[in-house]
Amino acid sequence: MKWTRKTTEKIAELLQQIDIPVSANTVSRLLYQMDFSLRVNRKQIATNSSPYRDQQFQNISSLRSRFQRQGLPIISVDSKKRELIGNFKNAGAQWSSSPEQVNDHDFPSLASGKGIPYGIYDPQANRGVVFVGVSHDTSTFAVSSIRSWWCWEGRHHYAHANKLLILADAGGSNSVTNGVWKEQLQSRLCDRLGLSVTVCHYPTSTSKWNPIEHRLFSQISKNWAGVPLRTYETMLNYIRTTTTKTGLRVKAYLDRRDYPKGLKVSEDCLAALRITHLDPLPRWNYTLAPRM
Repeated sequence: MKWTRKTTEKIAELLQQIDIPVSANTVSRLLYQMDFSLRVNRKQIATNSSPYRDQQFQNISSLRSRFQRQGLPIISVDSKKRELIGNFKNAGAQWSSSPEQVNDHDFPSLASGKGIPYGIYDPQANRGVVFVGVSHDTSTFAVSSIRSWWCWEGRHHYAHANKLLILADAGGSNSVTNGVWKEQLQSRLCDRLGLSVTVCHYPTSTSKWNPIEHRLFSQISKNWAGVPLRTYETMLNYIRTTTTKTGLRVKAYLDRRDYPKGLKVSEDCLAALRITHLDPLPRWNYTLAPRM
C-alpha cells in the first residue's frame, strides 16, 4: 500500500536500499505479472438509481418493437453540450504538422456566440438531424426542433403515419416534470400536425442508454475532436460530415430564433391537455392526442 502511487524507478530505489538490487524495468514487469497497472477511477456505480429502472427499460423496448412492427416513426432526442463559438480549445487531437493556436482561457466574453445542438435521431433509418440554437436550451426550442424535423424529414419517410414515439431523458429541456414541454407537444405537434405523440423517458442517471448519445452525439464529438469551432459554419459542417461504417448520415441547421427562459404554463393549460398516462409507470410514459 505504501508503494501504490510511486513510480517504478522509486520502487526500485527503495528495494535497493534494503539490498534487493532490481531495475525499474524488472519492477514494471513483475507488477504486470501480478495484474497491477496504472489505473484511473472508473465511473461504474449508479447513483439515484430507481427501483423501476429495469421495468422502464423493458417497457421502452416493448413500445419500440410495437412501433417498428407497424412501420411508425421512432425518434431519440436530447440536447448536446453547448459550445462556445470562437478561437477556443476543443478536446481531442487531430493529425497536423503543427498545433492550432487558440485562446489560453475560455472566457464566454471572448466568444462570438454559443451553439446549442438539439438532436433528433431516427434509429430505424440511422439518420440524424441537429438544430443548432443560439439563445437558450428550452422546451420551446426542443419542440420547435422536433416539429421542423417532422415537417422536413419525418412526414416524407413515414407518409402514412399519424403516431410518433419519442425517447427522451428525464431532465433538461424535455424533462418529465416540465409542463411547457408537454404543452408545446400538444399545441405544436398534436393539434397543428394531427399527430398522436407517445413519450417514454429514460430513468434518472441512465441517459447514456438513450440511442442518440452513442449513435449520434458521440460520433459528432469524434468528428470534430481537436478542431476549434471558430464559426457556426465550421460547427455545422463537422456535424453534416459525421458518418459511420454502419451508414449514419446527419443534417444540420442553424436556428437563430430567440427562445426565452422562464416560461410557465397555467394549471388551466395543463388541465386542457389531452394526455393519457400509460401503465406501467405512468409518470415516465404518456400519450398526447390531437384535440378537436
